[in-house]
Amino acid sequence: MSDYQLDARNSLCPMPVIKTQNKVNELQPGDTLEVTCTDPGALSDIPAWCRINGHQIINTKEVGSEVIILIKVGA
Repeated sequence: MSDYQLDARNSLCPMPVIKTQNKVNELQPGDTLEVTCTDPGALSDIPAWCRINGHQIINTKEVGSEVIILIKVGA
């Protein structure tokens, strides 16, 4: 199990989700991915994508203009 980070700042919808999907496809079940975005829509779009694809949202937070989402990769 490993921890990864993805910088999706300055990307507009749908790119944060696409970048997240591409990175998750490289990871193993149980890995975690911290995604940092500046698109406020990612706060709902990425969790929705995770629900559809069997991944778990561990935490979401907003820090200034950034949205940070922590994902646990599912099987």
